[in-house]
Amino acid sequence: MAGEIQLRQTLARPYLPATQTPQVAYVLIEIIPTAVTASVQMPVNVAFVLDRSGSMRGNKLRAMKQAVGLALDRLNDNDTVSITIFNHETAVLVPTTPARERRSILRLVEGIRDEGGTKISRAMYAGLMELTRAPQGGLSRLVLLTDGETDKDEADCLRLADEAGANGVPITAFGIGNEWNDRLLTDIGQRSHGEVEHLKRPEEIEDNFQQVIQQAQSAVFQNASATVRLVTGVQPRAAWQVVPLIKNLGYKPAADRAVVVPLEQLEKDSRRVLLLELMVEPKPAGQYRIGQIEIAYDIPMLGLQGERERTDLMLTVTTDQALTQQLNPQVMNIVEKVTAFKLQTRALDDIEAGNIQGATQKLQGAVTRLLNSGETELAQTVQQEATHLEQGGQLSSEGAKTIRFGSRKTVRLSDLDLPK
Repeated sequence: MAGEIQLRQTLARPYLPATQTPQVAYVLIEIIPTAVTASVQMPVNVAFVLDRSGSMRGNKLRAMKQAVGLALDRLNDNDTVSITIFNHETAVLVPTTPARERRSILRLVEGIRDEGGTKISRAMYAGLMELTRAPQGGLSRLVLLTDGETDKDEADCLRLADEAGANGVPITAFGIGNEWNDRLLTDIGQRSHGEVEHLKRPEEIEDNFQQVIQQAQSAVFQNASATVRLVTGVQPRAAWQVVPLIKNLGYKPAADRAVVVPLEQLEKDSRRVLLLELMVEPKPAGQYRIGQIEIAYDIPMLGLQGERERTDLMLTVTTDQALTQQLNPQVMNIVEKVTAFKLQTRALDDIEAGNIQGATQKLQGAVTRLLNSGETELAQTVQQEATHLEQGGQLSSEGAKTIRFGSRKTVRLSDLDLPK
């Protein structure tokens, strides 16, 4: 069955100059679900793994309980839920249970009390075990929430994240405030093919818990990937996701002049947007087909497997200097934001390596890019942190988390108001 998605491509520079040297071409690819899948919804098995240590006292614990209730409201009767709570010890508060048992689940949630320290790995293990007891055919998600650093079991946490990823269980890790280990939670998210989010305020828990449920229910496209096939003289340099979050997707060779980019799950009600960075060898004036992008996917709920949608990548080379000055402002804005993201993440790596001068220079470069792309508030934060780093040799805890996580969210739907 065809027509489940549409593909659209837009070049940052519609016309490349006919030169004697290689040049970079940026191509924005939009993967747009159609109305064919609008009524399809995936059954969901969700395991909540929730911190109840003493530092969760007050607003954080209260907001967590409310967030669980609102998340339950989004689940259907054929979905399942489990809740594991932890401090220095672990307890399965709600074993895997149909979501229709909402009232009894909420009574147990209301009884959660804060006390003790923080040990995450045993709670992760318990949550993953509960998911193995869920019905087959649903999408499994583990939601981890904490406000502190775990007690000397980081290696166990990472091993469990690897196992979750291998078993198709993405972990969405939420850190509240500024005292949690952002590197650990980031690694947990990446290794499990999930995500990590920085919640500055307890009130943000509610929307984020509901969003996890909504995204899982909407993830009707499974095992998705993009294959980029390029002609001789065109080489891939990078493949970025820019919506919903900026992420370096990486790629692996599939055949001669072809690479595969993993996409995993696509949602029925939101676009996935990629930015391809290609190196083009010199060409004389003319219009060229430089390659093709193919999106492969399954839709289990419709009985579809191995479906494909393709679009050719076209490029025009000209000697007309007036044409070569043309730029697509929306795509160039996204390129600036991706460049700022790269500079910020590399600065964080430099800091870990002890290269303070290099990190400061990269943050200053990111400030320029952010200002150029209209991200004034984030630019001010990055500038403040660059100053702190230069003067004191380190970032503030809050500033480091803003740089690591806020820089991923600078591309918005409004940036994609592209010409048809």
